[in-house]
Amino acid sequence: MTELHFIASAKGKFWLRPALRALTSLCDVSLAEIAASAFSHLFTRAGGQFSHNAGHINSPLAISTRKFCVNLQQFRFLREAARHKFSLTEAARALHTSQPGISKAIIDLEAELGVPIFARHGKRVKGLTAPGQMVLDAAERIMQDVDNLRKLARDYAGSPEGTLRVATTHTQARYVLPTVVQAFAAKYPQVRLKLLQANPPQIAAMLIHGQADIGMATESLADHHGLLSIPVYDWQHVAIIPPGHPLAKFVTTPGKLTLKDLARHPLITYEQLFAGRSKIDAAFEAAGIVPSIVLEAIDADVIKTYVQTGMGVGIMAGVAADSQRDGLIVLPCGHLFGRNVTRLAVKEGAYLRGFVYSFIETLVPGWDKRRIEEAFKA
Repeated sequence: MTELHFIASAKGKFWLRPALRALTSLCDVSLAEIAASAFSHLFTRAGGQFSHNAGHINSPLAISTRKFCVNLQQFRFLREAARHKFSLTEAARALHTSQPGISKAIIDLEAELGVPIFARHGKRVKGLTAPGQMVLDAAERIMQDVDNLRKLARDYAGSPEGTLRVATTHTQARYVLPTVVQAFAAKYPQVRLKLLQANPPQIAAMLIHGQADIGMATESLADHHGLLSIPVYDWQHVAIIPPGHPLAKFVTTPGKLTLKDLARHPLITYEQLFAGRSKIDAAFEAAGIVPSIVLEAIDADVIKTYVQTGMGVGIMAGVAADSQRDGLIVLPCGHLFGRNVTRLAVKEGAYLRGFVYSFIETLVPGWDKRRIEEAFKA
């Protein structure tokens, strides 16, 4: 278990002694400087005076507090408990440990800090106290810094091994990423690639909680606090119909298709959180039309399947439609619902390994590492 120790000297000063000190030989940055920066948030917000000399790994940290000793496991337990809505049982299950072990670790952390972290009702944890929220915020920063150090060390050691976790929707995974994944796998055979399919809010949460390295979605990523994003491509909705459908008359003049034309038929489209559904709803609402949506689905393949049965007119992302492959008629609807932008996001402050940049470069042609870094800083 990795520990960060604060050891009292005879004069009352403290030293940071990370078990990861070997990392300093791999990079220019001082590990003590990084760890001290992370811990400074906690001490200064708690009223302590914090200063450090980053010239050496055992640099003294002058803190106007008593002896202080915590370990990263306590922070990990606290973070996981918060992620599971303060269910210590669920947190223990996620971390493959025992519930009493998590409970004791957090109680020990409270005793060490001298403040209550959890608001309790009897034996039940109801939430965080005000200082508890500050401790959680600091713990999140510390754990991110530790994760960044691990990634940085592997990059400086020249190791191409690792795992790239891409959280995305079904449409992106099925219709956009296959060629990108194929090219990436050929270039980095030792990197394990995980595609985590979810809805846009879940993708944002995975990024924030460090469960994914990259997120791709159309909704919710652009303005999400704590995320940095760049545009990947733009697209429009299309209406899909089987051959012989009354709307097939618009094949040669799709720009003449109206919302009223669509509303005369039962519709099949995405659930509320997916693929620009908000623009579909907004367009009908602005026109004062209440469409008959007979089926909602989370992915384009399901929409196409039920359109093929004659159940209704499908409205879906154009990137997922191909008239020859699907045996359906495709009518562009950009003039009705506008254009959408699929974005790629990462967590603010997260260290991106070299192969992450390579994946983004493959996904967004014409972008290189410098441009990506500048875009994330903007």
